[in-house]
Amino acid sequence: MSGGVDSSVAALLMKKQGYDVVGFFMRNWSEQLPEIKGCPWETDQKDAQMVAQQLRIPFYVLNFEKEYYAKVVQYMIDSYKNGLTPNPDIMCNQEIKFGIFLERMMKLGFAKIATGHYARVLNKDGRFWLGAGLAESKDQSYFLCRVTEQQLSKTLFPVGEMPKAEVRQLAEKNNLVTAKKKDSQGVCFIGQIKVSDYLKRKMKGTKGNIVDINSKAVLGKHVGLEFFTTGQRQGIEVGGTGPYYVVERKFSTGELFVTTDHDDPKLYRTEFLLTDVRWITHAPALPWSGSIRIRYQHALI
Repeated sequence: MSGGVDSSVAALLMKKQGYDVVGFFMRNWSEQLPEIKGCPWETDQKDAQMVAQQLRIPFYVLNFEKEYYAKVVQYMIDSYKNGLTPNPDIMCNQEIKFGIFLERMMKLGFAKIATGHYARVLNKDGRFWLGAGLAESKDQSYFLCRVTEQQLSKTLFPVGEMPKAEVRQLAEKNNLVTAKKKDSQGVCFIGQIKVSDYLKRKMKGTKGNIVDINSKAVLGKHVGLEFFTTGQRQGIEVGGTGPYYVVERKFSTGELFVTTDHDDPKLYRTEFLLTDVRWITHAPALPWSGSIRIRYQHALI
């Protein structure tokens, strides 16, 4: 139970379906950052506990701060240092929620874990597959892409077939304290902070010029290549005509190449390389044809 409306309703549904439900809150981050007002984890924990009281279910808090920093935050920092663009939410699911948390629950004797993700577990001939949430605008299967079949076999997604509006209506109908709580934003568990602002505390960026990739004109200076990603539009502090899009980062010279043309061919690729692929059930025979999504809510290609 994260303290949000989705996991609150998931717990509600599980109880209504006759399950013996116990609520757990994971405290993964408690460091107070200057950019974030208040203590998000304290508010979330309080809200989760209040919902548990409303549902009359036991409630416990687990502290995974050490594991979260080592497996998620450090992974994020190291990835940016190496010029990559990681997704901490995906790693949090792999290593924490469906990793050490699920393992702990199995050791305690629970049969399943249930979360508030908008996704589905599909059982086909005894094999477990990850299915997209039926509410397309809220589908979170993207963030679960590295969960294994074994982990899925022990997981329930109670709100996976519901639209968000229905989830909120159900929360309001049952007077849950989280019914009107806004969805969380920002880095998973850390809070609403710009990733670049956090990274600036952890590393020195490779500084250099911002260069128009077509005219080769120098447009200004940037704070560090590690704080940008290909295709990025926000945060490129250059006056004049815009907006600008990141085309390329050249670490040998520190140059950040940009373009003002959204349709600039240099922004696009027709092929790319996949590494460290994790197939949920089994690897398909190659060559294989299918659709891919390169970031959350991006159109399938």
